[in-house]
Amino acid sequence: MKISIKTLDFLKELSVNNSRDWFEANKATFNSHQSEVKAVLELVKEGLSETDTIEKLKIFRIYRDVRFSKDKTPYKDYFSGSLSRMGQSLRGGYYIHLKPEDAFLAVGFWDPNKEDLFRIRKEIETDASDFHELLNNKSFKNIWGNFQGDTLKTAPKGFSKEHPEIDLLRRKNFVFIHPLKDSDICSENFIANTVKAFEVSRPFLDLMSDILTTDLNGEPLL
Repeated sequence: MKISIKTLDFLKELSVNNSRDWFEANKATFNSHQSEVKAVLELVKEGLSETDTIEKLKIFRIYRDVRFSKDKTPYKDYFSGSLSRMGQSLRGGYYIHLKPEDAFLAVGFWDPNKEDLFRIRKEIETDASDFHELLNNKSFKNIWGNFQGDTLKTAPKGFSKEHPEIDLLRRKNFVFIHPLKDSDICSENFIANTVKAFEVSRPFLDLMSDILTTDLNGEPLL
């Protein structure tokens, strides 16, 4: 089972013909490609479930929410899905974004709530050695690189701008991104490679789960 080049071709056509009339005329073709993607992501979930506890796979809707957007095109020109880990003790999740010439895998914590963000920053302020050990791990670095996403322009409230870990403290998100080529998406090895990449990210999710389920003294909160 794999994602066909025809699925990417359909997304390219949708990007050029992003209208309700075109989409409705091609709805059956869309449904076929969506079913293909869902079947592949179900196999990714199955593979991940051998080493992690996955609560659910969510395939995101193709319809865009245009209420507050200047871009009024009605449809996304990509398929995407997320895999959530189980319960409060296993935090974080995995994300797959399948767009021609702009596809990627992502893992981590996007836009964490203020309580979680404060707890993460307090951990970094106290001792960031586990973060640096992870970021310097060769296997992890080769696949995931460094954190991506927005940062504050200055120190967050209550933290010193002179702190040696100010770059980490300024982070608003704790997310890693692994870019994919179109050939990666359509490869026979896409499922195995995706599962492997997510498995390599597991120490990061486990570290964050440990932080977010304990206080600064290491006492459990659950």
